[in-house]
Amino acid sequence: MPPLPILALAVASFGIGTTEFVIMGLLPEVAHSFGVTIPQAGYLVSGYALGVVIGAPIVAIATAGLPRKTALLALMAVFLIGNIGCALAPSYGLLMAARIVTAFAHGAFFGIGAVVARDLVPREKRTQAVSLMFAGLTLANVLGVPLGTALGQVSGWRSTFWAVVAIGIAAGLAIQTFVPSGLPGTRGGLVKEFRALGRWPVLRPMLISTLSSVSFFTVFTYITPFLTGVTGFSPQGVTGVLFAAGIGLTVGNLAGGHFADRGLMATIIGGFIGIVAVLLILAGVAHHAIPTVAVLVLWSGLAFALVSPLQIWVVEAASDAPNLASTLNQGAFNLGNATGAWIGGAALTLGAGYDKLPLIAAAVSILGLGLTVTAVSRTGRRVFSASAPGA
Repeated sequence: MPPLPILALAVASFGIGTTEFVIMGLLPEVAHSFGVTIPQAGYLVSGYALGVVIGAPIVAIATAGLPRKTALLALMAVFLIGNIGCALAPSYGLLMAARIVTAFAHGAFFGIGAVVARDLVPREKRTQAVSLMFAGLTLANVLGVPLGTALGQVSGWRSTFWAVVAIGIAAGLAIQTFVPSGLPGTRGGLVKEFRALGRWPVLRPMLISTLSSVSFFTVFTYITPFLTGVTGFSPQGVTGVLFAAGIGLTVGNLAGGHFADRGLMATIIGGFIGIVAVLLILAGVAHHAIPTVAVLVLWSGLAFALVSPLQIWVVEAASDAPNLASTLNQGAFNLGNATGAWIGGAALTLGAGYDKLPLIAAAVSILGLGLTVTAVSRTGRRVFSASAPGA
């Protein structure tokens, strides 16, 4: 059985993932409640992502001197305050503000949580521990979002945020009970943390993390019109496909952690090769329903198989000053989310069809693969070392 402290982190991850994504299923209800259009309500998604990117470094700096358990509890308090604000928001503007406050806890929680998960297990199980924490995030897509959407449609969208508050309270109590108190904060202060960020061996995996996310969201942002317009699914059929893809990304996340503990760089390189191959296949079979579903499930699994390995690469590269780098890598992933959506949208605006998006995403993944292969060829087994030759 996984260690209870990591399960506590996974519960918090589930709550954070649910509040991030469930708003997508509640846009009509929120728009009606405040008298705004659905596209305007959609800015609540962008606002959250912006909050993650901006908040990650700010909160990481603010919590740098705190013991890690204290920092996690403080972040859960911010999470609760933000979601209570969402549930009570009397206007669209205040709901947006509450979403941004909630997002400030996101990047720092996963950044510090990854360091905590790594330190709680033997070295040979570190990536598996991080992937288990992230499993809460993937399960939020499979269970939290559809259940939260259904609750909001039946009982009002505010009830969904109250349910998330309950999850946050449970997660906070679990962290207080099970996460040990002897985990130190930043050793050597913020100067040491910022010095780590100035090293290419730390910045490189962060850039690769961004590219992996850009590749995924270039396609996934537009997956509904892709499936309805190219493959021919009904809107109801899309729901089933997305559920299957959610299972794929959950399994892929756990599998990536398992294999990375046996060969980190081999897992990342193999993942990128698989993603490129699958995206090229997707472009070819997009007009056929059954092959498309199979490829989408495999693609989702491969994409999320990279998340924990890339996170642990950043943490190990930053060595004894990992908190800020680990947190900023969450900002890097979210920057990739927004950039991928923009690239896909720009391609569509310029006249590309939805069936061409996988080709663009494959090109981005090739860039990530190239950077990873370069890291291995120049540093070999010392890829985590700041002084590795050619780093």
